[in-house]
Amino acid sequence: MYKYSGLVVHQSHDDDGIIEVVDNAGIRALHFGSEARQTTMSLAEPDKLLSLYARTMMAWLLFKERSDNLLMIGLGGGVLPKYFLNNFPDGQIKVIEYRRSVVKIAHSYFGLPLSPRLKIKIEDAATYMRRQSVKHEAQHDLILVDAFDHEGMAEAVTQAAFFDSCKTLLTDDGLMVMNLWGTNKYLFNQIAWNLQQVFSENMLFLPVRGRGNVIGFAFNEKFPKAELKQLRVRALELEKSYQLEFPDFVSDLKKHNPNTFHRVIKT
Repeated sequence: MYKYSGLVVHQSHDDDGIIEVVDNAGIRALHFGSEARQTTMSLAEPDKLLSLYARTMMAWLLFKERSDNLLMIGLGGGVLPKYFLNNFPDGQIKVIEYRRSVVKIAHSYFGLPLSPRLKIKIEDAATYMRRQSVKHEAQHDLILVDAFDHEGMAEAVTQAAFFDSCKTLLTDDGLMVMNLWGTNKYLFNQIAWNLQQVFSENMLFLPVRGRGNVIGFAFNEKFPKAELKQLRVRALELEKSYQLEFPDFVSDLKKHNPNTFHRVIKT
């Protein structure tokens, strides 16, 4: 069967709708019953980050050399956790995913490995974060939020209460990175306002070139300020190590954050 201009290699249903895996011209994509691609992976180079938004989310490396204890909200095809496992051999990662069926697809069709360093919990993200933030604090040095459904951003991860929980669970020098959908201006502005209120405007936004995604970076209160000159040098080093567009990330961060750039970066 062909759909979305490609060959459907898997189709199933759960309580939350359709899950489809489609191959087209050497690219495998995950769909939740709509044209929008939740995850993309090169069949020839499955360990590389293919999608531009996933590559841009890795801009956190400009500010942190590594993460020892990553929490990720939303699994999708699992390409980001897989990349983390492959590139940070000492790091531990926990993923919160709402749909058990998605976890099976990530392992079976997108090569997410079984690893003692990877723990996946099936639960609503807002519920999990609220409960954990009551019991604990400063558990994670990095939180990545990439939670979308067939209609767009999952509502549970757009509220101020969710961001409060994230802040509590971050170490004092921790960083939260969030994939936002920038074409819905009203929703984007609402989420940006919530983020800025919780994180005292220690925020940067990085539009994904050629896409509707915007990646938000929220820095906890004791996150050390980076110097722009050092950031540019680091970007060149990271580009060689990871073959990702880090110099472009620095340039775009400065361009798109004229009012807040100085709060996080020494110029």
